[in-house]
Amino acid sequence: MSTESHSTNKYQMNRQQQQLTIHFWLWMTLTLFVIVSFEAELIPTGYLTYDKSMEFVLAFIMELVTIAVIPFVLWMFRWKRVTQRLKVGGPQALYRLSLTREYLLIIPMFVNCLLYYAFMNVAFGYMGIILFLSLFFIYPSKTRWAQELKEHQNDNTAN
Repeated sequence: MSTESHSTNKYQMNRQQQQLTIHFWLWMTLTLFVIVSFEAELIPTGYLTYDKSMEFVLAFIMELVTIAVIPFVLWMFRWKRVTQRLKVGGPQALYRLSLTREYLLIIPMFVNCLLYYAFMNVAFGYMGIILFLSLFFIYPSKTRWAQELKEHQNDNTAN
């Protein structure tokens, strides 16, 4: 591999890691903005508290989603189908799957945040907090990104 090719790959890998980090913090900032807006009463809270049947159904759905998505995301890169995709696709596949993994936690967290303020039901708040804490197990730091790249590149060279 030439020096130019190596530096281009390194640049692309750093760029992908930065994009993952930007996506992460963008959604964290957006969620914080929503929380501050509701808490400052810029947006009215509890506007759906009258609809108990909708609250029940949405709480049930979000509980199932929260319970299912956390283990799925944390074990995602250990499943055969995903590791095969990573072996074939290389760094680009790792980037796409890492972004998917992020959004599988971020979207339900954001929805739980909105539902908490819509219904003022603490169950939504707790689920949002649990998802928020789970996000830090997959935070796209430079160290984690380099480690995951190295693991899957070693898988490529072993086969």
